[in-house]
Amino acid sequence: MTHTFRFYYARAPLFLIPFLSLLLSLSLFLPISCSRSPHNGKSLTVFCGAGLNKAATELGRVFEKEHGISVQYNFGGSHNLLAQIQLVKKGDVFIPGEDYYLKIASDKGLIESSREITPHIPVIAVPKGNPKHIASLEDLGDENTRIGLGDPQGTAIGKTTLEILKKNNLELSIKKNVVTYTTTVNELVAFLGLKQIDAAVIWEDNALSARDTVDFIAIPGNMNIIGTIRAGILTLSTQKHEAKLFIDFLSSPKAKRILERYGFKTF
Repeated sequence: MTHTFRFYYARAPLFLIPFLSLLLSLSLFLPISCSRSPHNGKSLTVFCGAGLNKAATELGRVFEKEHGISVQYNFGGSHNLLAQIQLVKKGDVFIPGEDYYLKIASDKGLIESSREITPHIPVIAVPKGNPKHIASLEDLGDENTRIGLGDPQGTAIGKTTLEILKKNNLELSIKKNVVTYTTTVNELVAFLGLKQIDAAVIWEDNALSARDTVDFIAIPGNMNIIGTIRAGILTLSTQKHEAKLFIDFLSSPKAKRILERYGFKTF
């Protein structure tokens, strides 16, 4: 019998899910701007993975200050962002949480060019103090351990987590403990902080940004699958020169210092 992960909330006793889901759905259609008004009438629309929101917002502000071009973000799950790009047929830059989604976009003829920005490293995250004493991926299968995972059909972290579990033959032993699949990694961080789940697999940068409420355990290199974040210029863009300025800025020394401050590694 083939076992696969499915997106559902039925088992989850998490009272915040309806409200978070509503906010996330609305956010797909409400761009977040780094300024109140575009300079010189120029503004880039950037579809960006939700887990990158803190660093991306600061990067947008610094870019605008240097180039006079504002950045409006649509944050969300990588799969949903790709679907939105195909639906609205406009936008300038796509920055999913994992390179896989940029490759899909490229195969669909949506990417003009792209640039590597940063590695994306999965870790095991637990509530502050690690009350369940979790030390490894295998421990996620222990009895009475509540696990939260990203939706593998909609999020970069969910897809990567499923690949990690399959790689280590842990999918079945951990699946029985999963109480919720979320539409963004940020929801997992929130549930950990509220101690509504005992562990989750999230990105290292998200864990470091939430260090006041979350601890994390590194996954050994031979068991892990390291992702890559790339920024791609959309073929739909009518501002390709400005879009190139932005993705070039994202790999600049100044941008790397900002990314490192938010817990990202850089190339």
